[in-house]
Amino acid sequence: MMKIVRAAVATALFLAVLIALYLVHVRYFQVDVVFYSALLDVLVAVLVTAAILFSLRFFGVFNPFEKCQLVAIWVLIGYALAISVPTVIDRSLSFYILEKLAQRGGGIQLASFEEVFTREYVREHRLVDVRLTEQRESGTIVIDAGCVRLTPWGEQLAGFSRFFRRHFLPRQRLLMEEYSDDLTDPFRGQRPAAGDYGC
Repeated sequence: MMKIVRAAVATALFLAVLIALYLVHVRYFQVDVVFYSALLDVLVAVLVTAAILFSLRFFGVFNPFEKCQLVAIWVLIGYALAISVPTVIDRSLSFYILEKLAQRGGGIQLASFEEVFTREYVREHRLVDVRLTEQRESGTIVIDAGCVRLTPWGEQLAGFSRFFRRHFLPRQRLLMEEYSDDLTDPFRGQRPAAGDYGC
């Protein structure tokens, strides 16, 4: 029982350190990519809390293997939080829909949603700037003389994404009132036109 209580105390300490680091990071430091900065906060919080775990006699009830298990659990918790909270809120179209509905008094005509996305969402969230920054920082694209090109790493990820989309996404997905496989191959039937925006 003592080990469970002290493991809970150590984990609560980890979460407190993580939250404090995250708040300081996003309020007072520059952030290139939200997900990567959140992961950096997780890494620092794990290192700080692990140092406390391994050095304080209060946690002497744990053997080295149990301490390593706690550290591994913190890494997993931190990773899950980094993806599930700031990254999802930053990137989520679903949250945008909820925020936009609230901004407009609770309702928007269904027929106007495409215009809301193309004219407002892209501009309000600086979507192109954000996504190009993320891709460049991830090493998947380069921007050279006004031309955005895939890197070899970007080509591999695009190939994996297309493969996964075609073979492992639902074939019968509910899209409004009908089930469809449209999203397993969204480029189906599209061919770049001559003089298109390629470079």
